[in-house]
Order: sequence, then structure tokens, then C-alpha cells
Amino acid sequence: MFEKILIANRGEIACRVIKSARKMGIKTVAVYSDADREALHVRMADEAVHIGPSPSSESYLVMERIIQACKDTGAQAVHPGYGFLSENSVFCEALEAQGIAFIGPATLAINSMGDKITSKNLAEKAGVNVIPGYTDVVRDAEHAVEISNGIGYPVMLKASAGGGGKGMRVAWNEAECRDGFERATNEARSSFGDDRVFIEKFIEEPRHIEIQVMADTHGNVIYLGERECSIQRRHQKVIEEAPSPFIDEATRKEMGEQAVKLAKAVQYRSAGTVEFIVDAKRNFYFLEMNTRLQVEHPVTELVTGQDLVELMIRVANGEALPLKQADVKLTGWAMESRVYAEDPFRNFLPSIGRLVKYEPPEGENVRVDTGVYEGGEVSMFYDPMIAKLITYGATRNEAIVRMQDALDAYCIQGVRHNISFLNALMVHPRFIEGRLTTNFIAEEYPDGFDASCVPQDDPAKSIVIAAMIHRQYMDRAARMSGQLQGHERRVNDEWVVVIGGEQHAVTVVAADDGYQVTYADNSYQVSTEWAFGQPLLHSTINGKSATFQVERSGLWLRLFHRGNQIDALVLTPRAAELHALMPEKEAPDLSKFLLSPMPGLLVKVSVVEGQEVKAGEELAVVEAMKMENVLRASQDGVVASVKAEAGDSLKVDQVIIEFE
Repeated sequence: MFEKILIANRGEIACRVIKSARKMGIKTVAVYSDADREALHVRMADEAVHIGPSPSSESYLVMERIIQACKDTGAQAVHPGYGFLSENSVFCEALEAQGIAFIGPATLAINSMGDKITSKNLAEKAGVNVIPGYTDVVRDAEHAVEISNGIGYPVMLKASAGGGGKGMRVAWNEAECRDGFERATNEARSSFGDDRVFIEKFIEEPRHIEIQVMADTHGNVIYLGERECSIQRRHQKVIEEAPSPFIDEATRKEMGEQAVKLAKAVQYRSAGTVEFIVDAKRNFYFLEMNTRLQVEHPVTELVTGQDLVELMIRVANGEALPLKQADVKLTGWAMESRVYAEDPFRNFLPSIGRLVKYEPPEGENVRVDTGVYEGGEVSMFYDPMIAKLITYGATRNEAIVRMQDALDAYCIQGVRHNISFLNALMVHPRFIEGRLTTNFIAEEYPDGFDASCVPQDDPAKSIVIAAMIHRQYMDRAARMSGQLQGHERRVNDEWVVVIGGEQHAVTVVAADDGYQVTYADNSYQVSTEWAFGQPLLHSTINGKSATFQVERSGLWLRLFHRGNQIDALVLTPRAAELHALMPEKEAPDLSKFLLSPMPGLLVKVSVVEGQEVKAGEELAVVEAMKMENVLRASQDGVVASVKAEAGDSLKVDQVIIEFE
């Protein structure tokens, strides 16, 4: 067995590999850029080697530096994780030339399956169902339009070397096809150094379901069930689960056998994933094969009981798989939520900064794969993923409820995050029923995501908790006052909770085991061991447990529960009367400015001073977290001045363009 391996990656996947290696008694080497000098994977590894500046193109993608790090530390093998160099055959060959093992497939499979055009042709020859489309390289935008007209809209433009949702665009007409081709090629060039794009028919009402395969160098290939990955936003997976609530045993067997057939056709070894698109009648078509470990691999691990990283390491060491297809059993249900540093209330704009507070949830059948820690930073240079939250249950509903509770208890402060959105998905009736397609998010939130999109199981809970917290503060203040004056000051029982301009009268009295809160003629017995300043409030309300995240700003309380974000102000009845008379502060008029909605790199300014622009016209392109974001005019106008230029690093709300 290897004595030392190097992980050519960062973040949560580097930490994940280190955990399995440590369990196997293998020493690990981390590599890091300037931005990752204090990263968690660097702290966890036995050794760490600096490989360059913060941009991945100058560090994690420079294979010569990684190979040199292997030589300097004596690492005998490299685990590439996913992304970066994980599907780069040149890197694989360079390692082999130096006598360093690659913990992944051989170059034949990487070259064949890593390229989507080649893989589709090979899949068809191997007898795997494929989607109609054009698999040769598309020359330019006009060629893309010509091909798309022949296939019939809608079509999907996809980067040949793509992955992770980058270099992908759906086009419903010629104009979108031209624009999509430009965006897809730019993103592909930026992310993968390969701007080739191909086109295929876009299947409506699809499910994205993938098969996990594992193969060794002795000719053994097995499949370990499927994963449902249909909940996506901008082609980026958000929620994954295993097994799929849609696939029956017969379809699972057929999909698995086709996946194995494809793996054998390219002499596959190690872990790999064959992705399929499935229609409403369970017809399935080959999408692509990822010749690496997938982000969502933990759900497969939980329902099969297998450590995929350990299997990859053993296969790379020349060992045979320790199990046959008949040994693979799917038990229970697993859910995975991708926790990102992004603001769902501002159209999912990425967020960067220091994690002032970071407390991941704990408990039975709750797993958190992360690469961050309290006090660490989320950088603008890499993917905005904070962690993967995984829960397991005997049934799908049990896994969902456990995920709801775990999301409530996931405390992140210092950067914006998508936990409210994830919990809103988890409580959505359609999700709970399992009626999923890749269009789920677009269909359920057509106008974007905001607090009104989140169904509340009981709106009274937040009112009751806000009133109880305020009463606790008042009781403490009274005790402090009593110490100074020699007697306790009496605390009012009558209060008004103000939420969203609406006033809710409540009565709060102390009880032996907590507080008794009366609201809307209903009585709520609340007990908790919460202490002032704690970000998480675990409580029981009328005997049922409920967890809230609590933030305090001046007199205001912000509560998070089941995807809801509520700002509450608790006042005396008289103060509430006066508060209702206060005029609302008007927001400043920013309509004459184009502001950067996120921190990032200004890739392009599309207008000049004095130019007339029409609503919908492209104004600028900002790249953040490896994705291009086109900023368009919201109304007609004239450019008064351009305040930034291509190449500038932008802050949130920095002025890019001023209009007359």
C-alpha cells in the first residue's frame, strides 16, 4: 500500500480524501496557493507545499509544480479530487513518466470519456442510449444557429471539456443560440482551457440521474446504484439523493448495466459516474461520463456502506475490488445539500469574506464534508462551496426531516449563504412528493427567490420565539437593575412583536420550565436552555422541538427557521403605537448607476461614454467564482461616464457605469 499520497486539490474534497487516507494509515501531502495558506486542508495534512499565487491557473492547474511537490515530499501517488486536473490526461501521463501513481482512471478513459463529443460517439457504439445532437465541433455562432435549426429548438450548447455547469447554455431561439455560444465558449476557455462546444437536443421535463461505477485493473466493473441530481440551478446541482424516488428496480438494472458496458469499452478503472437524462416515461439517454469522483459521492457511500475514496486508493495500488455486483445492496436513503457562499435573496450573488461564526450541525446520521472553519475566509478565486451537508434515514421522509433539522442548526455568519433556500426546497410539497425535474427551481421560483416563497409550517412559532427572547432580555435587565437599587424592577407581560410592518400582540409570563406565551388566543409553552449571544436556539414549543438561528442588531432580532428569515422588533404596546406613526426611510435613488452586484473581475465593458442603450442591452460582464455574469440595462438611457475598465477587481455595489 502507498505510504504517502498528495492531494492535488483544495477545500472540502481535499479534506475528504485526507480523512480516508488517515483511516488507512497513509500520510498525506496538501498543496496550497497564496489564498489557501491558512486553509483547513493545509492544517489537516501531514505536510503542505506552497505551489503559487491565488488564481488557480497559476497554482492548482500548474502540473509541473504539483509533480515537483511529489518529488520533494516523496509522495507515491496523487489523488486529484474533482475539478482542476482531475480529468487531464496530460497530467496523468506526466505523473506516470515520473513513476507516480494517479488515483483515477488511465489516460484512455480520460481522453475518451473526458471529452463529451468523443464519449457520446463511443457510448453509441457500446450500445448505450444517446441524445440526438451534433457531436462534431461547432465552428462559430452562425454554425451553431445552423445546427440548432436542424435539430430543432430548444437545444443545449455544452463545452466539450466542461463540467460543474460551466460552459453550458440552453437556447430557445436563434438570438439565444448566438449569445449562448459566445458565453459557453468564453466560460469553457476560462475554466478548462478548451473552448470547443457541441450541441444536442434539450429534453423537456427531464430528470438528471447518474450511475456510480467502480472498476479495478483486473477486469471487474460494478455499479453502486443511482443518484437523483435533478434539483439544479444554472445547471449546477443543488440537492442530490440516493436512491432516486423515480427509478424502479428494472430501470436501475438497465441503466447500471449500460454504465458498466461503457466503462468496459474504455478499460475503465477507479471511480466514475455515468450521467443520464431521464424523461417522464423512464426513457434514459447518455449525457456524459465523469472520469473522477463526484461532488455528490457521499450519498452513495451512505446507502451502500462503501468508502469510495478508499476503493479508489486500493484500485490505484493494484488491488482487486473487494465486492461483486451481487454484494451491492442499497439500504435506506441519503440526502445531500450543497451549502454555498451566495445570497439567495440577491439572485444568488456570490459572497466572500471571513467566517465570523461557523458551527456545522452534529448528530446521528448527519455528515458535514467541509473545507472551512470559524475564522477562515471564503475567497473570490475559487468555487463558493462552503460544505456539503448529508443526512441519512431509513426512509426518504426520514432523511428529509433530518436535513430540515440539520439546516436549521447550521450556523454561518460573516458571509451570506444559501441555507434559507436549501431549507425552502426541503419543505416544498413538490420536493417532498418527489415530483422532480431539472426545471424544478425555474418553475417554482420564476421571479427569483425571496422570503415570500418559503412556506411556513406555523408562522406563530417565530412570533412566539421573538417574544420569549425579548422577555429573557428584559428579565435579565430587571435583575441587573435590582442589584443596583436593592429591589427587582417588574417586567411587563404585554408586548407587541412587529414583523414586516404588521403588529402582533402577545403576553409572555415566566413559568417553572420556561415561558408561557399567549398569541392569537392560543397558548404556547416554550422551554429552552438558550443563553444570550448563542447563535442557535434549541427549544420545545408545546412539546415539539424547534431550532432557530438568532442574530441581534440593536433592538432588532433576525430569526432563521425552516428557510424563513424574519426580522422582528418587540415593543411595549405604547411604543408600538408610536412606532406605527414613524415615517419609512426612503432608499436612495440608484437608478442612474450600474453597480457591481458581486465581488469579481470586470471582464468586459460593452458601452462607451455618450452611447445610447436600450433596455436589455449588454452593459458589462463580471466574472466571479469562475462564472461569467452579464449585466444588462434595466431601461433605456445614455451613458454619462464609465467608472471602471476591463481587468478591474470590483467590490459589491461598486459603480461601473453612470447614466445621464
